[in-house]
Amino acid sequence: MNNLKPIKMLENRVWRIYLGGMLLDELRGKKGSDGYFPEDWLASVVQANNPPHENQPDREGLSKVITSDSKTAYLKDLIDQNPEGFLGEEHIKNFGVNFGVLTKFLDSAERLPIQVHPDKTAARQLFNSDYGKTEAWYILGGRKINGEEPYILLGFKENVEPDHLRELFDKQDLKGMEALMHKVPVKNGEVYIIMGGTPHAIGPGCFLLEIQEPTDYTISLEKCNTLGEKLPDFLCHQGVGFEKMFDCFNYINYTSDGLLDAFKLTPVQIDANDSYIYTQIISYDCTPCFSLNRLEVMKNYTHQCLGKPSALAVVNGAGSIAGIKVTCGDCLFIPAMAEAFNIVSEGPETMTILECLPPIKTGCI
Repeated sequence: MNNLKPIKMLENRVWRIYLGGMLLDELRGKKGSDGYFPEDWLASVVQANNPPHENQPDREGLSKVITSDSKTAYLKDLIDQNPEGFLGEEHIKNFGVNFGVLTKFLDSAERLPIQVHPDKTAARQLFNSDYGKTEAWYILGGRKINGEEPYILLGFKENVEPDHLRELFDKQDLKGMEALMHKVPVKNGEVYIIMGGTPHAIGPGCFLLEIQEPTDYTISLEKCNTLGEKLPDFLCHQGVGFEKMFDCFNYINYTSDGLLDAFKLTPVQIDANDSYIYTQIISYDCTPCFSLNRLEVMKNYTHQCLGKPSALAVVNGAGSIAGIKVTCGDCLFIPAMAEAFNIVSEGPETMTILECLPPIKTGCI
């Protein structure tokens, strides 16, 4: 089945061990509140790697849609039923029947655990996975928490030996582990890429779109949540054990200037007229694992068939995409075989859309 149409996703909140989500509620025009569902996984074919928790849904993390016959279906199942139509022959040849990317809205009311994700080498060795978890953050905004502006922790700022890091971990010396890392204030519109193996933590008050390789492998250096409650060991080592988890870290030190050169990206405008502005946020030259573009529609824009899948996330304004009414917080999956379609801004504000694209072959797998 070819000539497929874009498909609108249902809201897909996912349980995490940290509090947040108020700004995500407000993005969608709701009264905001913080809780343990601070993320929304967009056009997701990745199941969350969560322990059992209250009100846990089946196949947590997988996105759902309303089909043409008014039934609910998982996006993953629709892809499995028609892989060439949804993903395209070339994409399947390179990556199999897998969208190859995961995108999230994320709003933190407290600092996330100091963590690391495996690069591709560690993912293959420890998790038997072709995908690691290189990721990038597009800052959508934020809020002060306890009087402090949003920030991230990123990269080691001094030479760190594995034994020293393990010692701090065994003591659960959180201040000591924080002191090893750069603290970077963040602002709306900034973009950071975090290669697999890089230690990091999203600080309190950050509201962002995260685009990443399609896994949920998170190695955490913290054994308790912010309430001091002991977490399952699995949430630290993801099943590989406390010894091997330290193999996921790249023990590279950065100066402050070197850190920003390595991780902070500069968007590049590539097309514009009086109807739209199209900006490249993350290029395949930066990483072959995904790409991210920003489309600002003042009037209208014709989206051409790409021959590969993508996801569109609306982060400002309202209008229609392929005749589907959309507003802030909405996400659509665009099948590879979708025909060209119109995007129309309807309202006083510019409609801003983030276009999330899957990997390319060179160097990614």
